[in-house]
Amino acid sequence: MAELKTNITSVDPAWDQICSEARQAALDEPLMGGFLHACILHHKSIEKALSYRIAAKLASNEMSMVVVREIVEEAYAADPGLVRAARADLVAIYERDPACHRLLQPILYFKGYQATQAYRVGHHLWKQGHRDLAYFVQMRVSEIFGVDIHPAAKIGQGIMIDHAHSIVIGETAVVGDNVSMLHSVTLGGTGKEEEDRHPKIGDGVLIGAGAKVLGNIRVGNCSRIAAGSVVLEEVPPCKTVAGIPARIVGEAGCDQPSVSMNHMLGPDRG
Repeated sequence: MAELKTNITSVDPAWDQICSEARQAALDEPLMGGFLHACILHHKSIEKALSYRIAAKLASNEMSMVVVREIVEEAYAADPGLVRAARADLVAIYERDPACHRLLQPILYFKGYQATQAYRVGHHLWKQGHRDLAYFVQMRVSEIFGVDIHPAAKIGQGIMIDHAHSIVIGETAVVGDNVSMLHSVTLGGTGKEEEDRHPKIGDGVLIGAGAKVLGNIRVGNCSRIAAGSVVLEEVPPCKTVAGIPARIVGEAGCDQPSVSMNHMLGPDRG
């Protein structure tokens, strides 16, 4: 059967959908045609489109878009997990954010998604020992998106950072899979100690807008942190905490708070 080789293009339904959405958008809004071709339709895969988009955002007078894009493409080639995480993040936003109606939107317009993918590249660089390049990525993400994630922080996949303004995630923070957080969330330290000093966020956690989680504490799987809360102590799994300082006010209300995105407190609110 070896002689019956056939060149078959690998099937990628998500990328096919993104391209279809881009073509329709270009028909609906012809003035966007050049932008859509440059960002999506000119590319053969989601990783090529992401490398272009990240480079276009992070490039500066100090480092050209060509150089930044080469850095991103090398990271994607060295670690396919970066692309898998990017896909998981994309699906998470599409499924959880009522303002997201197309897979196309996060890649083009949502700074939470763009900042997270740029962070992932910086984290890869950090692990490979390219610390100054990683710091450069962190600096540009902070300047462009208003999102400051230390490149040493560990973040899982299926992440949604909605609105993403003023997000701060410290050096020794760990964020699990399928976590959702809104704007102005801080995962920070509480002093000048240099060791493990930042929060550990479990899987499936929902963190409301303006919440601050401080210190080397554990937030258990599938818990909820109410908007504006200041969390200074451990949070058990599947609980809801609220207040300053935060206290347990009830159960999480469902198996996956980060997916339901229900921030309401009180009886039968879930």
